[in-house]
Amino acid sequence: MSATAARSDPFSPAKRLAGQRQDVWSIINEAAAASPVQPIVNMGQGFFGYNPPQFAIDAAKEALDRVECNQYSPTKGRPRLKKAIADAYSPSFGRKLDPETEVTITTGANEGMLSAFMGFIEQGDEVIIFEPFFDQYISNIEMPGGKIRYVPLHPPKDGAVRASSAAEWKIDFDELERTINSKTKMIVLNSPHNPVGKVFSREELERIGELAIKHNLIILSDEVYDRLYYVPFTRIATLSPELWERTLTVGSAGKNFYATGWRVGYLIGPPHLIRYVAAAHTRICYSSVSPLQEASAVAFEKADSEGFWDQSRTEMKRKMERFCEVFDELGIPYSDPEGGYFVLANFANVQLPEGYSFPPHVASRPRDFKLAWFLIHEVGVAPIPPTEFYTDENAHIAENYLRFAVCKNDDVLEEAKERLRGLKKYIVQK
Repeated sequence: MSATAARSDPFSPAKRLAGQRQDVWSIINEAAAASPVQPIVNMGQGFFGYNPPQFAIDAAKEALDRVECNQYSPTKGRPRLKKAIADAYSPSFGRKLDPETEVTITTGANEGMLSAFMGFIEQGDEVIIFEPFFDQYISNIEMPGGKIRYVPLHPPKDGAVRASSAAEWKIDFDELERTINSKTKMIVLNSPHNPVGKVFSREELERIGELAIKHNLIILSDEVYDRLYYVPFTRIATLSPELWERTLTVGSAGKNFYATGWRVGYLIGPPHLIRYVAAAHTRICYSSVSPLQEASAVAFEKADSEGFWDQSRTEMKRKMERFCEVFDELGIPYSDPEGGYFVLANFANVQLPEGYSFPPHVASRPRDFKLAWFLIHEVGVAPIPPTEFYTDENAHIAENYLRFAVCKNDDVLEEAKERLRGLKKYIVQK
């Protein structure tokens, strides 16, 4: 047999991609397109329903007229943006950040996290993440050969019968420490948390930090919602010099300035960690979009004087409260977020009609997928089923929840509320 004949099919996908089931975004978008209720109110994906602040848009337009802003930026980021981020974050880190060695710019926070994993994770290294997780963590860790260990956040046991604070989703610290072994190299933290809305308390961060120091782990702290917190917010990197030395903090200009399509992310950390993130970023995409880096720099420079951060928090908290009124009205319990712009509502008391027809790719998934499909087709509101952010083993934790994004115009929120009132006839109060 020739070598060519013996070779596997060259058109077969890599194992890291082969056999993947249809992702939640495709399922929800296809369901929305086929729904008899049109147009759909999309409360699923976390894109904003409104523009960035005018001072950011003006800066983007002005940058496009400058020759140097339409050419390659330095691979580690434009100097003005690195300085603006260092100046904006130094107060909350309690130290003067060096923009040249302690800040690096990436093409969105997601590519920044991929660069962090590529910079430090090798074949066989293990990374701990909490469930529910941002789904991109999985592929980002697996690409360089990492193995994932999962530790679930445990919701309140009576979350199906009463509204509760997102703070009540708890870590079992004994379970967390049992998950750590000699192959563990990194732990991923997300606060404020997507989709739970939990802001990890100082005490919780201290306990995570103690384990990281004890077992010599790197901490990747995903803080992309760091300007949207409604309770005191602590950065794990600020708790001690030892934790600063082992923590990479991830941020997002897109999340901060309502511009998720700009794809401007950044990482903050000690030089001995940042240098390898920057090196991996150079090999992944070399440099990030120049005019939008420049616009982000101006946005950071002006945000305080424009009163933008306080306004952003106040408006998003008001949107959250406005939207959750419908759950109070319907008697649907929810997890009251401490940060971010997602809310998890528990639909355990919504009774799906007996014999309701679901397509096979939905019928084979947990109950939250069926609930999402039902809401899309019967009331015209698209949520996200959160079991997508769990392993199969722990999907039961979230099978009655649905995630809603409130970063929409108020008229959209009101329309969603009105449509959700159509669930009244399916609700069985316990």
